[in-house]
Amino acid sequence: MKEIIVKNNQTADARIQGEGENQFVVRQIIDDVDKCSANFVEVDPGKYAYGYHYHEENEEVFYIISGEASVKTEKGAVHLKQGDVICFPADVNGSHVISNPSKTEKLVYLDVGTANKPDIVHFTGTDAGMVVSHKDVFHFTK
Repeated sequence: MKEIIVKNNQTADARIQGEGENQFVVRQIIDDVDKCSANFVEVDPGKYAYGYHYHEENEEVFYIISGEASVKTEKGAVHLKQGDVICFPADVNGSHVISNPSKTEKLVYLDVGTANKPDIVHFTGTDAGMVVSHKDVFHFTK
C-alpha cells in the first residue's frame, strides 16, 4: 500500500465471485497489496463465500458488519452476528467457510488478513488447492 485508503462498503467497486448459483460480491479495499489485504464481502441468503479452505501463509480476520453467519471450522460450526469477529490461523486448524443461514437478510463482512506471497491454499478434505503468487494463481491437484 502506497497511500492512505478510504472506502465505503456500499460504494467500493464490486466483483462477482463464485460459480453457478453460488455467487457472492467482493468489494476490494486495498488494490496495491504488500503486507495486508482487506475486502468487504456480501453473501446473499442461503449462499456461501469461497469454499472450505485454509492458508499455509496467511491469517484472516472476519468482522461481521451486518446479518448473521455460520462458519464451518475443524472444531464445528460457529454462529456469528453483527459485531462479532472470528480469526483463523495459517494452518489446517484455520479451515473455514462462511455461509449466510438467513432466509431474508444479506450477510456483509470485512475480510482482513496478511498478504504473504506465495501462499498455498488447500481446499480442506480434497486433493485440490492453489498457489497464489505475486502475479498469478496456479490451481493444483495432488
